[in-house]
Amino acid sequence: MSAGKILVVDDDPQIRRVMRATLVGHKYEVIEARNGDEALTRIPAEMPDLVLLDLNMPGIGGLETCRHLRSGSDVPIIVLSVRNTEKDKVAALDAGADDYVTKPFGMEELLARIRAALRRAPTSPDNVPHALATSDLQIDFDTRRIRVAGKETRLTPKEFDLLRYLVSQAGKPVPHRELLQAVWGPDYGDEPEYLRVFINQLRKKIEPNPAKPKYILTEPWVGYRFASGGDSPNQ
Repeated sequence: MSAGKILVVDDDPQIRRVMRATLVGHKYEVIEARNGDEALTRIPAEMPDLVLLDLNMPGIGGLETCRHLRSGSDVPIIVLSVRNTEKDKVAALDAGADDYVTKPFGMEELLARIRAALRRAPTSPDNVPHALATSDLQIDFDTRRIRVAGKETRLTPKEFDLLRYLVSQAGKPVPHRELLQAVWGPDYGDEPEYLRVFINQLRKKIEPNPAKPKYILTEPWVGYRFASGGDSPNQ
């Protein structure tokens, strides 16, 4: 039985061969693309469960490929890159990546990241309400539907998992490490840039004024807190 279908997008045939051999050895089904254009063609035809995306490719490039993928798909995207600055990581996450792995990397590390990405919502808190409703925000956690000012709003799975965990702890500051491990998995905790990017994306989507948030509040030096705007969640 397949552990999942993975699309490997890399212009280096040697890297693709190594990745294929390793992933197939761990029961994954592997499909390949040599560049971003080919990846965008294969996604709707193959419907992979996860994409491993190299940033340095000819053609449209990794970041643009990531943006195109994310605009029409919720498939988990793990970016692989030799670039290791926070600026590069933020750019990839902002383009829609779920995770960022710096080359060279150990295959065990990559396999752990793949397992985490395929395991949606590693922590599902028991105290998540079924719904939350305020004057301008309605969330149905059972159907994963969100309306902001009366209009349907689309969140990526990671954005939704992040919001769900914050709401489950409404009114309490949630430390960075706890939030990372709850949403990305137990192997995470030292990636604050992930939270900055995803919190910023969430605020743009659900806050009436993202520059002055009333729902997702920053707790300096600690983490983030969800304030329900004075209205209580519906249990």
